[in-house]
Amino acid sequence: MTPERHRFVIMGVSGSGKTTVGAAVAARLGLKFIDGDRLHPPENIEKMAQGIALQDADRWPWLDRVGDRLRPGTIIACSSLRRAYRDRIRSRAGGPVVFLYLRGRRDTLAGRMRQREGHFMPAALLDSQLATLEEPGADEAVVIADIEEPLDRIVATLIAGTRRGAGPKMPGG
Repeated sequence: MTPERHRFVIMGVSGSGKTTVGAAVAARLGLKFIDGDRLHPPENIEKMAQGIALQDADRWPWLDRVGDRLRPGTIIACSSLRRAYRDRIRSRAGGPVVFLYLRGRRDTLAGRMRQREGHFMPAALLDSQLATLEEPGADEAVVIADIEEPLDRIVATLIAGTRRGAGPKMPGG
């Protein structure tokens, strides 16, 4: 697989490192990186900042924006928690999409969320995200990395998976 010809979404719950890892992968592969949080309508950001979990009706316009901005040679950070959300992104993207899934334990995610500053998503919403999460199915193009690993190893795992060709669920790459 030549990464510059493919569309990538780096996914996972809040605190998984989507922005940090996505930007690092994009830099290493010479791809464009877009933080999907910047594509949220202002109403969504306000809800989350108030500790109100988004509903599907809130997410659809955001997911459409993500799919519409996803072009070959692009990585977009987007939680993509449910299969229906990933399907929505795929339907808008205009071509195949590979999901780079950052999987992590609740305690690690919660610790990361408590430490970050200036982000609109409060740690109180982590449990609702974990409850919503549907891990990618065996039939989805996905590369999985464990967030317990150091950043350089996570990036290497994802890059190796993209180069091998992300087929149905590829744990550890």
